[in-house]
Amino acid sequence: MKKTVTMLLFLACCMAFAQDANPEAAEAAAETVEQSSGSALWNVLYGGSIVNLIIWLGLFATSFTTIIFAVNAFFLVKEDKLMPNAVITGVQDALSKGDLDAAVNTCDSNPSTLSSILRTAFNNIEDGYDVVQQAVSSATDLESEKLMQKVNRLNVCGQIAPMLGLMGTVTGMVSAFAGLATTTGAAKSKVLAQSISTALWTTCVGLLISVPALLFYTYFKNNATRLLLESEAKVLDLIKVLRNVEVESE
Repeated sequence: MKKTVTMLLFLACCMAFAQDANPEAAEAAAETVEQSSGSALWNVLYGGSIVNLIIWLGLFATSFTTIIFAVNAFFLVKEDKLMPNAVITGVQDALSKGDLDAAVNTCDSNPSTLSSILRTAFNNIEDGYDVVQQAVSSATDLESEKLMQKVNRLNVCGQIAPMLGLMGTVTGMVSAFAGLATTTGAAKSKVLAQSISTALWTTCVGLLISVPALLFYTYFKNNATRLLLESEAKVLDLIKVLRNVEVESE
């Protein structure tokens, strides 16, 4: 009986000691995990080479630039921005009254893509309606080029990001083979895994930047093309009154 009681007390003491030791062990394990995760993140970013760190800085810069250009394009490629309703109504009212100067003043006081095309049409109105149509087409092409230069920035970001990721892949593979040549034993597998991980992460991040950038570029490009075509058609519709005046004068 005494032996049984002694064994039970011993087991109770062991369990109590284990419970007291568990929090300390858990805290130590958590600290180890935090240190290892921080070290792993630095190994991915640095990868044992300053070139790899520069590539990551380039990827971060490209991602921020993509966001800035996408926001800028969102506010730039809008119907209210390219074809203000104030210009349409103002010019329409002025031309219906035969007041060309008022229509020109409306375009000058409301700068926009539509205003620029209309201003070109008004400057060539004395040369005949056919010349005006050609001038409107040329002005539309010029405005399209100006707008697309800003939208194409997203395309540049979409092309640069995967190239940076590919460069990171190349440097990671170079580090992997260099590590295999300089290490022995079990360290070889660690060096190989770390180098390949760095290479794949740069490729993954590069694609994560490139895909949205190209999607934004395609969306804003198509939207800009549609709005520019609508602007040209709107200009030709507005200056029909001038063609009628020219026919009556003849």
